Parts: sequence; structure tokens; C-alpha cells
Amino acid sequence: MVQEKTTDELLVQLGEQLRAQRLRQNLTLEEVAGKTGLSINAVRRLESGEGSSLSSFVGVLKALNKAAWLDTLQPSVTINPLDMIHKRAPRQRAFKPRKPRAGE
Repeated sequence: MVQEKTTDELLVQLGEQLRAQRLRQNLTLEEVAGKTGLSINAVRRLESGEGSSLSSFVGVLKALNKAAWLDTLQPSVTINPLDMIHKRAPRQRAFKPRKPRAGE
């Protein structure tokens, strides 16, 4: 059985991903803080998984040009469930017209 991660573990994991992305883009804490209007300590706390506001998290994503990550939380629907109701199964046999019954 796979044990789910705790909230704290998920926060640390998100923070590590943000830090790795910042370093890939060769940005300092000061530069990200300047782009977001946050303090350096707020960005540092977010990267360390110590918690932050959702607004701060989104601001850092925008500063890293990764706001599209939020789209993965709820991908757009590509199949309309109502269309599936009306869709028939593929035919298995050819249709032959019935012969008229005697007396009809």
C-alpha cells in the first residue's frame, strides 16, 4: 500500500521544484523577490516548504514564467460526456433487409 505524502512533505516538494526552476533560470532570490514584490525571506520560506500564501506561490510561478503549471491542476475537458451517450458501438455485421413474410 502506497502511503500518501503529508501536507508538509508536499510543501517541501513544491518548494524544491520552485528552487530548482529558479536556479535553472539562473535567477537569484533577490531577482525573484523583486519581480514578485515579496521579501527575500518570503521567497526563501516558500522554497524551503515552510508555507506561504497562495498569492505568493502564484506570484513566484509568474516570475519564473511557469504559471501554466496551474493548468495541470484541472486540465480542460476534451471530450463532452453527453456526446458519449449518443455514440453507438461500431457495427459488427452488415445489415440485410428482411424478406417480406407470407401474407403481408
